[in-house]
Amino acid sequence: MKLIEAAGFPPGVVNILTGYGAEVGTPLVEHPLVAKVAFTGSDTTGQKIYETAARGLKRVSMELGGKSPNIVFDDAHLDNAVKGVISGIFAATGQTCIAGSRLLVQQSIHDQFVDKLVAFAKTARMGDPMSLDTQVGPVTNRPQFDKILRYLDIAKGEGAKTLLGGAKATRPECGNGWFVEPTIFGGVSNAMRIAQEEVFGPVLSVIPFKDEEEAIAIGNDVVFGLAAGVWTQNMRRAFLMSEKLQAGTVWVNTYRAVSYMSPFGGCKRSGLGRESGQEMIYEYLQTKSVWISTATEVPNPFILR
Repeated sequence: MKLIEAAGFPPGVVNILTGYGAEVGTPLVEHPLVAKVAFTGSDTTGQKIYETAARGLKRVSMELGGKSPNIVFDDAHLDNAVKGVISGIFAATGQTCIAGSRLLVQQSIHDQFVDKLVAFAKTARMGDPMSLDTQVGPVTNRPQFDKILRYLDIAKGEGAKTLLGGAKATRPECGNGWFVEPTIFGGVSNAMRIAQEEVFGPVLSVIPFKDEEEAIAIGNDVVFGLAAGVWTQNMRRAFLMSEKLQAGTVWVNTYRAVSYMSPFGGCKRSGLGRESGQEMIYEYLQTKSVWISTATEVPNPFILR
């Protein structure tokens, strides 16, 4: 709060309330003086907030979960794509809504690309998140740590093949912290839970595809629609994929690029409304029509004109 006031906001303009949903969240959403609700979090919690806000006909904007596809075609610059895929899933230990947690690789380069990917992922340095040398840090809390480990077991039970990681990190530099090894699963079908549900951790599912049509079908075959990545040197394909993928943001030959000038948000269960850009400002405005007559005399209403 001190920093907020130092930035020039008068006292009371920004208020911070902490607590669990039943204690703080629900009363805040239900309060009659709250006209607009903006929420960032899981789709399950977002749905509950949406339902609560609807009872008061309140406006909402929501940035929720994701299960974003990162799609690599056989004409891509493979080394660049490897770096983009790694950044898309292992940055922030996979704890980002835009994580590219589904890697779609064209069949003709599948084995070659996966070999490059696994080799590069093995170089990730884990350890103290406060150290500048650390590239993959711990999971944020114990419940999330346990959830990720459960999903690793689910994936293995579904028949996914562990290509890298797949367990709690036991490296000396990780100590007893909540560290999960950077994990890559192969042999994944898009129908598996590991491909459909948001893990929110350093877990990547590799799914092969044949052509553009199948890549689009697989990419859109989830309840989420937050982001997507496309790696290709074919401009026609880049525009086609950008148009057809059901995602609020599509990156071509890059991943995780964001700016406060560019609108950000999702579709389907990834939310509604937009953050950043001019579109965000519109979320907080109400359109009003005002009619003013300058006539010196109001006409007789019983005479048809």
